[in-house]
Amino acid sequence: MKEKKYDIVGSNDDKIFDIVVTIIAVFFLLIAAYPMYLVIIASFSDPEAVSQGKVLLTPVGFSLRSYQYIFKNKDIWMGYGNTILYTACGTVCGTLITLLAAYAMSREDLPGRKIFIKLCMFTMFFNGGMIPTYLIVKGIHLNNTRYILILMGMFVTYNMIIARTYFANSLPKELFEAATIDGCSNTRFFFTIAIPLSKAIVAVIALYIGVQYWNNYFTALIYTTKRAYFPLQLILREILVLGQTLASGAEGVDVEAVVEMQKISESIKYGVILVSMLPVMMVYPFVQKFFVQGVMIGSVKG
Repeated sequence: MKEKKYDIVGSNDDKIFDIVVTIIAVFFLLIAAYPMYLVIIASFSDPEAVSQGKVLLTPVGFSLRSYQYIFKNKDIWMGYGNTILYTACGTVCGTLITLLAAYAMSREDLPGRKIFIKLCMFTMFFNGGMIPTYLIVKGIHLNNTRYILILMGMFVTYNMIIARTYFANSLPKELFEAATIDGCSNTRFFFTIAIPLSKAIVAVIALYIGVQYWNNYFTALIYTTKRAYFPLQLILREILVLGQTLASGAEGVDVEAVVEMQKISESIKYGVILVSMLPVMMVYPFVQKFFVQGVMIGSVKG
């Protein structure tokens, strides 16, 4: 016998509610997406149309002059290289340190666990401040080095709390007990069992730390004066906030070239913003799939 299929028909109130929610969601989506869309179309529009505010919904006078100056500039490529270095090293080391701390804090048999958790949470609300931190960095001779740009921000208590909660709620005690009976140590359990079963939280923490490093400019602004160490975001700040053109990084720039750069300065700003956003936008879709995976299903048989 064929099974009968029954369609659940919602009431008129449910349909109205769905329509209203959809309209509101689309409205907020447009509000959130329009600034990014404006950056894209403005970077490809005629500089004069951009400066006059004529670019609203579609590109006006397609032009690639801003990108020509961007890709010729040495500071942009130098900043890209530095940012990739800081992000790669900081993400790998920061994720490892955060997960190690989170796993230790999630274990109930850790001596003084509650005290360590309270001390970590205390740093979320109170710290020594900028001046004492700078004096410490200067005292250990890490200012004007690449190391400080990697070390600062490597461990964030908020990320550790998220990972700790995940480990505590998702790794059953029975799993550790079974591994212990087979002679598995804490270190081996962490790297061979806990981490493979926790790909979702590893991806989340790595994404948080990676975006933090990619967008960070304040650390370089405070702790280094060597332009060769500047990340991309600090170069972007100079162009957007300080209003500097790209003339400083181009070779053989004459007066006419400087005047031309001033004319297309608005398009250059939008182009630089787009160039700096692309790597994160390209990486995010590959990481997003781990957010919804049920990685613990089937890890322990009841």
